[in-house]
Amino acid sequence: QVQLVESGGGSVQAGESLRLSCQASGNTGSGRCMGWFRQVSGKQRQGVATVRAGNDNTLYDASVKGRFTISYDSAKNTLYLQMNYLKPEDTAMYFCAARTTRDPGGCPSGSSDYPYWGQGTQVSVSS
Repeated sequence: QVQLVESGGGSVQAGESLRLSCQASGNTGSGRCMGWFRQVSGKQRQGVATVRAGNDNTLYDASVKGRFTISYDSAKNTLYLQMNYLKPEDTAMYFCAARTTRDPGGCPSGSSDYPYWGQGTQVSVSS
């Protein structure tokens, strides 16, 4: 079991930055994929970025590539999402997710591939 708690959301103007954090506890050994997903009310949850703990293999959705950076600090068991140049279309509830894996390569980007979820943190970007 893995418990995940997000923080760092808020309301900002377009062009500003935010950093989301996700504290993991429980079974936090290596061999894990961590990801950020976002969801707008009435729409499906969308993958934003994933990272393979241990080798830092990352994957980004095209809509955030070049603006967002995902990272995992294994010493602190904390996942981060640095979001720069935010746009109004980035407005959503952001969720942290985790899954165990034996695959040394990349991580899946589909929400159904992740069994562990945080409660979410709201990000609102105004124009």
